[in-house]
Amino acid sequence: MAVVVDRLRTERTTFSVEFFPPRNDDEERVLWRAVRELEPLDPAFVSVTYGAGGSSRDRTIRTTGRIAQETTLTPMAHLTAVDHSVAELRNVIGWYAASGVRNVLAVRGDPPGDPNGEWVRHPEGLEHADELVRLIRELGDFCVGVAAFPHGHPRSADLDVDADHLVRKVRAGAGFAVAQLFLEPEYFLRLRDRMAARGCDVPLLPGVMPITTPRVLSKFGELAGVPVPGAIEDRLLPLVDDPAGFRQAGVDVVTELCARLIDEGVPALHFYTLNRSKATRQVVANLGL
Repeated sequence: MAVVVDRLRTERTTFSVEFFPPRNDDEERVLWRAVRELEPLDPAFVSVTYGAGGSSRDRTIRTTGRIAQETTLTPMAHLTAVDHSVAELRNVIGWYAASGVRNVLAVRGDPPGDPNGEWVRHPEGLEHADELVRLIRELGDFCVGVAAFPHGHPRSADLDVDADHLVRKVRAGAGFAVAQLFLEPEYFLRLRDRMAARGCDVPLLPGVMPITTPRVLSKFGELAGVPVPGAIEDRLLPLVDDPAGFRQAGVDVVTELCARLIDEGVPALHFYTLNRSKATRQVVANLGL
């Protein structure tokens, strides 16, 4: 199976997509429709997030395995240290290996129930993401990615400390990093500069999400951890009673953001799809990827 870092070694910008595990049969049908609609576009990889609950974790493992075994796509599984002992983490990593999954995104994860709550390590688990990276690399020939935070992780003292943490994860064995959401490219570009200043040159992928509804716009601010820029609100909020107009304007906003990032030489764009494909396919088509 192809590894992500090899898939990113192209002469032009490519793209990847992210799904979350379906919670029921209806959501599973929606997810697989999106998978099949995106498959012909040959994304560099597709990732599946890893929830805090047991059932969500099981669905992540099952969905990632199906993508590996039933499609031509390159899957990347997510793995977190939340509520896991080292022994349990070893079991999950072993299952991924047995299913042919060789790409893993290693994140420490947020406290269950309250992402901003106090982090409590499992008594027999891991404390930091770099430890998880190291464990995965020790257990097999895995390509490991990590999360990056253009606005800084909420628990980091400042942006420089946050960049130090990111570099530590790379030094532990990560081959690339995927950024959380942002709408102002300067935040991402300055993070890339901070990495370069520390001698860290692994691929850094910007995380983007098509804005298709007012609810998605509101969710965007929540997921990014910062307010939506006023200029974008001024552009979109007058269209809240015009669903088609709002959707088109939201796709245009994200297309413009991606075009700027391509001009800046990003290796790939990472789309948070919300398990839908249409808006992502529109942006990809607009950009000629």
